[in-house]
Amino acid sequence: MTASIVFIVYVNDAPVSARFYGDLLGTKPSFETPGYIAFDLGPGADLALWSGQLDGLTPATPRTSEVCLALPGGPSEVDEKFQQWKAKGVEVVHEPRDEVFGRTFVVADPDGNRIRVAPQD
Repeated sequence: MTASIVFIVYVNDAPVSARFYGDLLGTKPSFETPGYIAFDLGPGADLALWSGQLDGLTPATPRTSEVCLALPGGPSEVDEKFQQWKAKGVEVVHEPRDEVFGRTFVVADPDGNRIRVAPQD
């Protein structure tokens, strides 16, 4: 059996969030319904945006997880992505800094969900 994994991010408005993520990731959804929109991330992995599961989701709600975009290359690629996303007006949670796994930064989507950018392992 071939398994796949879907990372689900709860959002208030799936189409609005899909435009946000599509713009950041430079991709289009692979599956769309009014309340559930998925992006193909590669063989066996999808990112899905699902609305309707949490009423009144707000950016003030504490977040205990994050989606991570792992970039090939070194610190300069992470810094370049930060500048690109900052120019789009994305909310910055943590500016670029060096961690034990490499250069990284964190932004938030319109619902307050965290998106980390870090180097590929």
